Amino acid sequence: MRSVVGIGVIAALVAGSPGASAAPARLEPARVQPVSGDTIPDAWKKRTSLRVLPEWPRQNDVVRIFVHCPTAANHAIIGSTAFGLKGSNRLYREVGLGLSDRGLGRRGVLISYYAKLGDHTVGLKCVKATVDHKTRISRSRLISRFDVPLRVRRFRVTQFFD
Repeated sequence: MRSVVGIGVIAALVAGSPGASAAPARLEPARVQPVSGDTIPDAWKKRTSLRVLPEWPRQNDVVRIFVHCPTAANHAIIGSTAFGLKGSNRLYREVGLGLSDRGLGRRGVLISYYAKLGDHTVGLKCVKATVDHKTRISRSRLISRFDVPLRVRRFRVTQFFD
């Protein structure tokens, strides 16, 4: 069956259309733009975004965090009240994340079994961290920030048996 269709297509291409041979069309020269490895527009390079999956996690669940920061930043700090650890008195926990040259990063973070239920906010701070290697003093300059909502649901044992 495929060979019959292929023969029909080849015959149509060889015969050509009758209107095309009457008046030859003037062809415009093709414009070739230089191709580089980095083809992201400049406006997108300066944008800050944060994605937390799943958006409605349960207690004792691991969330995946995807980050995009401006290329001027080399480090990201993600913090939330949902990331608290067992036995810790701190209500707000921050985790660090190194960024690639393009400003991308990802990390998995545990939501504790003891995390409070309900709505939380996950905050992202993109910073430019510099270290003086002589004195070992580090400085962080804030480049941008972004927040997304997160809702923590009750832990269920049956979630492992779906």
